[in-house]
Amino acid sequence: VYDTSDGTLIQPLKGHKDTVYCVAYAKDGKRFASGSADKSVIIWTSKLEGILKYTHNDSIQCVSYNPLTHQLASCSSGDFGLWSPEQKSVSKHKTSCKITCCSWTNDGQYLALGMFNGIVSIRNKNGDEKVKIERPGGSTSPIWSICWNPSRSMPCVSPSLSDIYWGFGFAASLQLNREPRNKLHERNDILAVADWGQKLSFYHLSGKQIGKDRVLNFDPCCLSYFTKGEYLLLGGSDRQVSLFTRDGVRLGTVGEQSSWVWTCKVKPDSNYVVIGCQDGTISFYQLIFSTVHGLYKDRYAYRDNMTDVIVQHLITEQKVRIKGRELVKKIAIYKNRLAIQMPEKILIYELYSDDSADMYYRVKEKIIKKFECNLLVVCSDHIILCQEKRLQCLSFSGVKEREWLMESLIRYIKVIGGPPGREGLLVGLKNGQILKIFVDSALAIVLLKQSTAVRCLDMSASRSKLAVVDENDTCLVYDIHTKELLFQEPNANSVAWNTQCEDMLCFSGGGYLNIKASNFPVHQQKLQGFVVGYNGSKIFCLHVFSMSAVEVPQSAPMYQYLERKMFKEAYQIACLGVTDADWRELAMEALEGLEFETAKKAFTRVRDLRYLELISSIEERKRRGERAEELFLAEVCAYQGRFQEAAKLFRSSGRDALALEMYSDLRLFERAK
Repeated sequence: VYDTSDGTLIQPLKGHKDTVYCVAYAKDGKRFASGSADKSVIIWTSKLEGILKYTHNDSIQCVSYNPLTHQLASCSSGDFGLWSPEQKSVSKHKTSCKITCCSWTNDGQYLALGMFNGIVSIRNKNGDEKVKIERPGGSTSPIWSICWNPSRSMPCVSPSLSDIYWGFGFAASLQLNREPRNKLHERNDILAVADWGQKLSFYHLSGKQIGKDRVLNFDPCCLSYFTKGEYLLLGGSDRQVSLFTRDGVRLGTVGEQSSWVWTCKVKPDSNYVVIGCQDGTISFYQLIFSTVHGLYKDRYAYRDNMTDVIVQHLITEQKVRIKGRELVKKIAIYKNRLAIQMPEKILIYELYSDDSADMYYRVKEKIIKKFECNLLVVCSDHIILCQEKRLQCLSFSGVKEREWLMESLIRYIKVIGGPPGREGLLVGLKNGQILKIFVDSALAIVLLKQSTAVRCLDMSASRSKLAVVDENDTCLVYDIHTKELLFQEPNANSVAWNTQCEDMLCFSGGGYLNIKASNFPVHQQKLQGFVVGYNGSKIFCLHVFSMSAVEVPQSAPMYQYLERKMFKEAYQIACLGVTDADWRELAMEALEGLEFETAKKAFTRVRDLRYLELISSIEERKRRGERAEELFLAEVCAYQGRFQEAAKLFRSSGRDALALEMYSDLRLFERAK
């Protein structure tokens, strides 16, 4: 027994007299069992104490615990036994052939036995055979590993039917009519079978095969599902462990070994994998499933189940799945284009129409060629491949049109728009250099160079300012024309300019979302994740594997502008999204500041006809040449009920009669005197 944290041997357990062929833990981890060539099974506690031993007539080939009842199945060359904690005896059942592997269903109601003669026998928990599956090849294709998918929500549809619904980007809902669970043909249990005919196959509990056999080109010795059933591992004579989807699509290699792999297991509820080999080595791996995604304005595309791509409209929350049969390596999205890189090709999709809400994608081009790249970008008529220091521009037919070689490693690249076929790109390098290139030009324009490596970049709406996040988690904002550093803010991991407002940006970091308007102080609110986009009042944030649109009130930056009497700028911010109370405050402040155009727009928003009539009256008098600002302000104060201030302003503008008239109308005769 080993400690997986550092590989140290905790304790060797003595009890068997010959080679130990198999071990299995109970689901709760309180007990485990071992089976040996000495024909015995020993049950051990988590404290490494042997508490029970029983024997078969032949060597033990495999053992497996029922996930619910903790009933133990032990299989030998001629029979299998069922032991449960409630019963002292072991019930044994004869078989016609050597059993090589076994696996319980999720609910513990059925046990599958894989045999040396190519037969899979499915038994109930009493040992009675319910289903018999005969693999092609018979005894020349021994079943060497079987495993039930641990997911309980696997849809009972064939892969081909799934393609019909998803292949062209249509989203469809499959209605499953659930019958009582005791009907084998209605259950969702799916069994993966690996045999030495070098095939991987899948079966329903009813015995019906799902899809076609998957050719492996090696003898499989072990098979193990991840806890949620989305992936499975296979290892064997090819001296490596490979990762597959639940449908049997090979994704890649987990670890190469120097001898046959006889066992591989996934740690429950984790991405840790342990591998055991013929030469006695045990390897422990942690698999990291990176996020593969792309974003353009309100469309977010991301990889799902390693082979599919889901495009999400962040405003309407619509999603569409593009189903694939190969590993998705890179995704890029731009306007109506979507590029998906697979191991041996790149698929270019386009939207069916120009409708901003359209979610129907169709294949436009296929580039059947293998590419190695760190980053992938798509434009209207080109794809850009980034590999270390090199950028390559390819047409959709796969022809290389242009190439740029940078001074340092490319850390970030972003399309910043432009005419079709002439788009511009921002490129950030590890040496701190920031460049702008155009897909139709061989020249790379250096915008500026800073002393620290670039992590993230974005350009303001008018392309006059540049925001950079560097390797020290600092957000730096530059004037592109003068190269001047305008300001910098700490604790940033990503940054985005507002696409609708020139002077507003947001950056995330340290568990906070930071919104900065112009050169005002930062406004903060708690938010986990990375900011990837900022459009109006919506901030697009990526947290772990999910993208969400966060509605952020723009009140704080609006009031920052109001404090400095910057009414037009405050109005622009308010248009992004503020409350009615904020609109009224803006209207009043603008009116008092005699910024009548802004005040009129703001009062229109809150439908205040009384003040709109006042503004209309003042504007009419201004058109006639009247320029008495104090008199205008006096009328504003009178409308607001600030009568003493209004009277003072009437008098200071030489219009005592108006002050007297006002107090007389209000019946305030003492003040009128």
